[in-house]
Amino acid sequence: MGRGELTNEQWARLEPLLPTGKKPGRPPRWTKRQLIDGIRWRTRTGAPWRDVPARYGPWQTVYGLFRRWQRDGTWQQLLTALQAEADARGLITWEVSVDATIARAHQHAAGARNRGISSVSRPAGSPSNRPTTPSGGPGVG
Repeated sequence: MGRGELTNEQWARLEPLLPTGKKPGRPPRWTKRQLIDGIRWRTRTGAPWRDVPARYGPWQTVYGLFRRWQRDGTWQQLLTALQAEADARGLITWEVSVDATIARAHQHAAGARNRGISSVSRPAGSPSNRPTTPSGGPGVG
């Protein structure tokens, strides 16, 4: 077993949740465990699919399983089932932490100039300047 591959305990927990094949015929050449380990390798490393090691099967087969299960919702079902099992065993703490930290933008991100012309280069009475109200605020006078 390589580093990062499923342990026997993890596989025993995951295997009953996997969909079973419905097609008769020749058994698959690559086990689901090998293919899932290949998918996990690829997502862990971020490498291109073509770089999946040969011990996990052909990259096309690994990608095909990943995409098929992504489209039919199998990954979401697996996640939901594993979360429910872990929650029933008390292994998940459902707490939400809200942080009131303020994220400030860079000073140059405060506002963009219109069409690359700064307000300094415009004449004072040009129509592109915003009208000002007399002192006292809106609706005075």
